[in-house]
Amino acid sequence: MTVLEATVLVFVIGCALATAVFRDILSVIVASAAYSLGIATLWVLLQAPDVALTEAAVGAGIMTLLFLLTVAKTVNPTTDRFFERIRPRTFVVLVCFLGVLLMTVPALPAIGDAGSPVVGGEVTNYYLDNAYEQTEVENVVTAVLAAYRGFDTLGEAAVVFTAGVAVLLVLRREAFV
Repeated sequence: MTVLEATVLVFVIGCALATAVFRDILSVIVASAAYSLGIATLWVLLQAPDVALTEAAVGAGIMTLLFLLTVAKTVNPTTDRFFERIRPRTFVVLVCFLGVLLMTVPALPAIGDAGSPVVGGEVTNYYLDNAYEQTEVENVVTAVLAAYRGFDTLGEAAVVFTAGVAVLLVLRREAFV
């Protein structure tokens, strides 16, 4: 792991913690947007610019806008505390969960490792050998997302659409205006 990757990872973890402990909703939205931009940066560093672009557009862009519109349409309760209180038991569970996640990191292959199971895997070779002939799409990543994983992509789009409709329905209720 490079110094840049470690720095961005620490930034992302800091943003996630800030999102969890801030009480002011605007601070939470800003921390959440910064988290999404940090994750998008990590995706760029991991050489996945298509995923990074999606994260930046949806996570930092659209979701931040929806959150800000929601705050503008709802009443912000006054509070005297800036940070949320964290119960010790919740903190212990969080640390244990983080420990379990960090234990899996050494099992990940290095970025660009030629010996990675994904690089020489049967599925990868099938996609590389057959994507153009079967889909007539020149970009293999696009072929996988649009043709081979078309139903999955359609499902993801349906989830995002449903979430957007739900937000609009909630914001139209008189109790929130």
